[in-house]
Amino acid sequence: MQALLFDRFGGTDVLRWDSIADPVPGPGQVLVRTQAVGLNFADVYRRNGTYHLSGQAPWILGYEGAGVVASPGSPYPQGSRVGFADMPFANAELVAVDIDKLIPLPDDIASETAAAVLLQGLTAQYLVTDSSRPQPGQVALVHAAAGGVGLLLVQMLRAKGVLVIGVASSDVKRNAARRAGADMVMGYDDLVERVQDATEGAGVHVTYDSVGRTLGDSLAATRTGGTVVFYGMAAGDPDPVDPRLLMDRSLTLTGGDLWNVLVSAEVRRQRAAELFELIRKGSLVPTIAGTFPLRDGAKAHAFLESRGAIGKVVMTL
Repeated sequence: MQALLFDRFGGTDVLRWDSIADPVPGPGQVLVRTQAVGLNFADVYRRNGTYHLSGQAPWILGYEGAGVVASPGSPYPQGSRVGFADMPFANAELVAVDIDKLIPLPDDIASETAAAVLLQGLTAQYLVTDSSRPQPGQVALVHAAAGGVGLLLVQMLRAKGVLVIGVASSDVKRNAARRAGADMVMGYDDLVERVQDATEGAGVHVTYDSVGRTLGDSLAATRTGGTVVFYGMAAGDPDPVDPRLLMDRSLTLTGGDLWNVLVSAEVRRQRAAELFELIRKGSLVPTIAGTFPLRDGAKAHAFLESRGAIGKVVMTL
């Protein structure tokens, strides 16, 4: 098979499209012939050597994709359309996928859509259903509101009747957050003061922080009795939090990790089905920032790293 490979850590120039042996499915696995794969910053970090990486060189990146079942041995006949959100080595023509991690794709969900929405969509979904439960009329603050998760999170919150303040680093990104449904957008300068002004001094009910270094501002912008959901460190580790602050203002600081939520095949498929229904109803519109052939994966990586991508970068076969 052909795959996007690399033998050493570094920039986009280490990636090459080359031949490698077909994967051999292990117990409880089937082969999936990929049609589309999602590109995430975790793939960039793995390429750079700063994030955990499965296997040995030559390495294959990618954890998220969609395609068709290519071997027997699963509840889904060969040719069935499926997706997956957390299996390694997805940047290849064939991927060995755990049967329990297969997600059946409805006819009206394209492979490119599934690759664009599964990982980030399931993340946004648990953030508004498990990590927090915002109610209609409440106010939410969303950091990185024009990012892959951010754009989906804004839409899910709006579908729940929540007022959304989106935070983004440029006018282009703030406009994207506004198009996704944010009621108000702002930059990171004087963030706490601007949020307090917008909420007449009360603060927001819930803040979603994937930036890390902004955690102090997130706590300060959240009202007494509110919740801060911390689920990423895109700009670096946050400063330590004094638990007395949480006590004094009755704040809840909670973490979030998708893999603590997708605890079984049944849960995974049910949550994916709910995600697809939001897309079907038009409540959730995935934003694809760019589509590249997988063989041109280096160009896709460069585009993602440029920070100019608004939405999800998808690679197709």
